[in-house]
Amino acid sequence: MARKRHKPEEIVAKLQVDVLTSQGQSVPDAIRSIGVSEVTYYRWRQEYGGLKSGQVKRLKDLETENARLRKAVSDLTLDKLILQEAARGNF
Repeated sequence: MARKRHKPEEIVAKLQVDVLTSQGQSVPDAIRSIGVSEVTYYRWRQEYGGLKSGQVKRLKDLETENARLRKAVSDLTLDKLILQEAARGNF
């Protein structure tokens, strides 16, 4: 069975389990009604709890940018080390 990838905005919308529990459902039943396992719900709550949709999108954009910049820095560091070794004449 193929796994569904939820978008961050969908995750934030599904984290509104408190509404269902206030209507009388137990927490496990409310979690099942949104279509995820308890483990997934608690993992999402730990990562996205307290964030709004706009904030989640910004967080994901920043994480993507951070990964891109880390890769660029590592490439430049490697180039620098190669040039330093070549300048010393240890080849």
